[in-house]
Amino acid sequence: MAQADSYEVLARHYDAAYAALKSLADVPFYVDLARRSVGPVLEIACGTGRVLLKIAREGIAIDGVDNSPAMLGVLKARLEREPREVRERVTLHAGDMRNFRIGKKYPLAIIPFRPMQHMYTVQDQVAALTNVAAHLEENGKLAFDVFYPKFELLAAGIGEEVPDLEWEEDPERRRVVRRFFRKESADKIHQIFAGTFIFRTYEGGKLALEETEPLKLSYYTYPQLQALFLLAGLEAVEEYGSFAKAPLDNAATEMIFVVRKRRV
Repeated sequence: MAQADSYEVLARHYDAAYAALKSLADVPFYVDLARRSVGPVLEIACGTGRVLLKIAREGIAIDGVDNSPAMLGVLKARLEREPREVRERVTLHAGDMRNFRIGKKYPLAIIPFRPMQHMYTVQDQVAALTNVAAHLEENGKLAFDVFYPKFELLAAGIGEEVPDLEWEEDPERRRVVRRFFRKESADKIHQIFAGTFIFRTYEGGKLALEETEPLKLSYYTYPQLQALFLLAGLEAVEEYGSFAKAPLDNAATEMIFVVRKRRV
């Protein structure tokens, strides 16, 4: 079993894994916001560019920030394969969402696919929101999403390994990757659960490689998020329960917010 530094394994498999996740429907939502903003756009925790590149291909300038060298390395390699006009619209920055500094203001900032759930304390959560808000124009907006917690499942199945995703990596070599997830712990007081991704690569039906990557996520309640907005000087102007803009109610699967600086 190979254990790499955090995000090294995940970065290598990220694009293929989430291309296989057919239920992931966030890209059109964020691309539409980018179009309406005209740009430039700031994406925090841009990762390997799953959202960033789609926005750049729309003719919109975008700056991406991430704290993972492995993720940024994959994105830089992907950028090299893009047309020159797309590459010229993208600027990348290494930095932590709680304290990065870019000497620009943006009409739109986005934090797609739950990076806010990697903020584990109230101090970190407020710092991240406040720091991003400092990069917004006076009427600028911030959009982000977190999952709607299913409380009955959060502490269930600890120690159990469950299949998660599967994709074909190399058809000629009959090389298939299967991702599994094992929940390790659940902290109901601090609203954090931890687990392990297990990537098993098979060639010709036989296990050729096994790799692991730890995962730790916080989760939020709706009133908690409203309190965080108050602490960060923000207010919600749009909120949805899905990327199809369903109401944020008891049937919601996501909590999606568009916020701005609070107006006095």
